[in-house]
Amino acid sequence: MSTPPPPTRSIPLSEPQRWRAFWVCVAVAALTILDLSKVNVALPSIEVALGSTSTDLQLIVSGYVLTFGLVLVPMGRIGDQRSRRLLFLVGLALFTATSLMCAVAVSSEMLLVGRLLQGVAAGIQMPQVIGLIQELFHGAARGRAFGMFGAIIGISTAFGPTLGGLLIELGGAADGWRWIFWMNIPLCLVAIALAAFLLPATRHPSTTRLELDPVGVLLFGLAVVALMWPFLFTTGSPDDDPRRWWLLVVFVVCAAAFIAWERRYESRGRAPLIPLRLFRVSSYRNGTLIMTAYLTALPPVFLLTTLFLQIGLGMSALYAGMVTIGFALASSVASWISGHLVARYGRALVVWGLVGVLVSIVALTAAALYVPADGVGWVMAGIMAVAGFAGGVVISPNQTLTLEEIPVRRGGLAGSVGQLGQRVGTSIGTAVALSLFYATIYREEQGTASAHVIYHDAYAYGMVACALFVALAFLLGLLDLTARRRRRPTGEVTDQG
Repeated sequence: MSTPPPPTRSIPLSEPQRWRAFWVCVAVAALTILDLSKVNVALPSIEVALGSTSTDLQLIVSGYVLTFGLVLVPMGRIGDQRSRRLLFLVGLALFTATSLMCAVAVSSEMLLVGRLLQGVAAGIQMPQVIGLIQELFHGAARGRAFGMFGAIIGISTAFGPTLGGLLIELGGAADGWRWIFWMNIPLCLVAIALAAFLLPATRHPSTTRLELDPVGVLLFGLAVVALMWPFLFTTGSPDDDPRRWWLLVVFVVCAAAFIAWERRYESRGRAPLIPLRLFRVSSYRNGTLIMTAYLTALPPVFLLTTLFLQIGLGMSALYAGMVTIGFALASSVASWISGHLVARYGRALVVWGLVGVLVSIVALTAAALYVPADGVGWVMAGIMAVAGFAGGVVISPNQTLTLEEIPVRRGGLAGSVGQLGQRVGTSIGTAVALSLFYATIYREEQGTASAHVIYHDAYAYGMVACALFVALAFLLGLLDLTARRRRRPTGEVTDQG
């Protein structure tokens, strides 16, 4: 039998103190998520300023996601065993330093290294945010907290392109992209000061030694890299090396070895990196799969839309980014409302939200193909608002439902495993959508099609992939809803499994 994690020894907080700590956490989470989406709109500027290739641009976007995902689970494990506040501050300090490195980058290589390290910093912070929310709130208050958390994440994901476009306009075409990273530095410094004073001392007793399962960490890291690497180097270029797909065989071998090792490690009374019994809890397993599939689709929708509007229609970075404002605002409202309704309607909220997102993706594609260029931006902005409301009904209820049966002392680890699925999904979805987008451009440029037709077709092919991933999330949600109606609640997973 494995050794259970030590109980949390936290300082009792008043209601106002809890919410102040909560807002510090979600503000920093928003900052890390913004860096997933606001860089998208800067890619054309970075390409011109640094002479970046399509592979460089893909890695600048997805490399952040790769290292983000690599450190999530180990950092969630450490946070559950030791001090979440300390790790939160360490990650925030590193995020500040790496933002500076990105801001002053003089080459694509320097920017890429900065982005990889920035992803590490984000991966240190995010598990602590989810673990702290789990620890600060209980019952209906937790649903409200995750509703607000979902609202902020939705705003950050959707508002990123608008913010990035505004900064590029203010800073100029040559160096405006640098402002995207400069803005992080003062915000991070303020956040560090607030976190030091407002976050609770949720330090866990350290009478037992820290267990990190080094063999498990190594196998886990190899599996994640082998899974994501082929997609990171999928750009749609004819120069893409097909041999990279053999790494998926390495992924299968490493994943199988990891599962076998974790079972053996736990059977010897040790604490594994990922307690596999977490996945016996259907609410957690299904919720994690739903959000992974959903976030495989959503970030590429924003990326493809901004690329289509900027490169295909010649729209400025600012106006291309502004198309997503409606998504951000509607998502925040829907997340707040659904956070109050999740206890009553449960998984049905998520299923209907996914229907709305799927219909919106189809509508965006139709708008690109059939609406005249001078009006397509306005039409897309309206569709984005509808998609945002539907997306807000997906994220916050799903977060609450996913963790509802997970003990608080497992909150950081369980949340980080879920975040890992989301980051891997984002990386794969971005690679698939971008490769379809650029492959269509490369293919049709060899023919007689006009540039206008080429970019419309490229956008449509990329969006088909996004629609398929949302459809998968919908099917998973429907299966989970059906299963919930057939069974009674199973209760929390225990440390004894």
